[in-house]
Amino acid sequence: MRKKFLESSVLFISIMKWLFLASCVGVVVGLSTTVFLKALESSIGFASGYKYYFLLLPAAFFLSTFIIKHLAPEAKGHGTEKVIEAVHKRSGKINPLVVPIKLVGTVITIAAGGSAGKEGPCAQIGAGLSSLLADILRFDDNDRKKLVICGISAGFSTVFGTPIAGAIFGVEVLFVGSLLYEVLLPSFVAGIVGFQVSSALGVTYFHEPLRFIPHFTSIYFLRVCFAGIFFGICSLVFIEVLHFFEWLAKKIKWSEAYRAILGGSVLAILALLFSTRYLGLGLDTIKSALEGGDVPASAFLLKMLFTSVTLSFGGSGGIVTPIFFVGAASGNAFANLFGLSPDVFAAIGMVSLLAGAANTPISASIMAVELFGPQVAPYAAVSCVISFLMTGHRSVYPSQVLSIKKSSSFTVEEGQEMKDIHDAGFHPRPKSIVGSIAEGLKKIRKDKE
Repeated sequence: MRKKFLESSVLFISIMKWLFLASCVGVVVGLSTTVFLKALESSIGFASGYKYYFLLLPAAFFLSTFIIKHLAPEAKGHGTEKVIEAVHKRSGKINPLVVPIKLVGTVITIAAGGSAGKEGPCAQIGAGLSSLLADILRFDDNDRKKLVICGISAGFSTVFGTPIAGAIFGVEVLFVGSLLYEVLLPSFVAGIVGFQVSSALGVTYFHEPLRFIPHFTSIYFLRVCFAGIFFGICSLVFIEVLHFFEWLAKKIKWSEAYRAILGGSVLAILALLFSTRYLGLGLDTIKSALEGGDVPASAFLLKMLFTSVTLSFGGSGGIVTPIFFVGAASGNAFANLFGLSPDVFAAIGMVSLLAGAANTPISASIMAVELFGPQVAPYAAVSCVISFLMTGHRSVYPSQVLSIKKSSSFTVEEGQEMKDIHDAGFHPRPKSIVGSIAEGLKKIRKDKE
């Protein structure tokens, strides 16, 4: 009896401790996110008043690269990836200078027209402030990691207005195929408190409940499944395009400053050749796609190009908002191609691309409910999981750690980072469906020879 009482007492104290700490993180991240979002909104409004504002992209990329390189190199890239790396390799230790530098660098990039998102900086700012709090309280490595994960959840929740999905995202994004249950409670608390603080301070969020969802039929369900396959392929293409431009940037043996000027110049030329709709956050196009409006069929491919150039050549910002653009635009294109509801499939595509590209099917499925209503949930969840599986062992976050194989037909070592997986060997089981098909193909080849 005494042991049971002791166990309950310890757990009670632990719960109270993390309720308090997570609430503190939520308040701090809610305040910092509000400052960032207000600054970003004002700078975008000011810059968009000039027709050819994007011609400042070379200077913006140069300035962003310069301040990050010399003041806080950890702020380079698309935010969330650096936080994942810090959690896995440095027990969540983050340089406090990352917070202001990431804020300034991202505002400069997006205001000038760089194709990037706002969630990565919020996650990095939230994680950086949480790491600073952990240092002040002299936490050990384990508690610091927990607090930093709370910062990720709070940052994601406050930037999109999705507290439940944001909380799950923080504990799901670190590992492919597993959740950190020990951080679940504080992540929920941090996400909910952060969302309430930012909302109270005047931050408004986009929620678009779908007006009409077709009744369930086997044919419609199959269409959703095929859409999930399509979105998985789109996720894969996006990841490969992003990695190609990162590789290309490294191949150009110039200094980072000159590469930044080159990337900004290329992006400005692309905007002149195609459209300015692919610059910046692209929220107008996302909204249009979700309302069933006319969006160019090639919009999702061009957004991949603009985003890859931005993030590979000196721009600072997140990757999730471009993922939403690509998902909504590809869903709109898929629906128009097959005569389906463009708004419904734009919504499904938006969360499915997140599930596939970031390997976060659970948080993406929950986000569908928070943004679009519960009616779309069954379809969105199925599409998200299919997209997650179709992407294979790849990710926009190379520092994610693999916890599961997506198929037993592949020989890939679990426990390694996604960037270290260069080839998932194909070795199907003899009596499985995949194995039988593989054997059949081998026999056909032999007969032809």
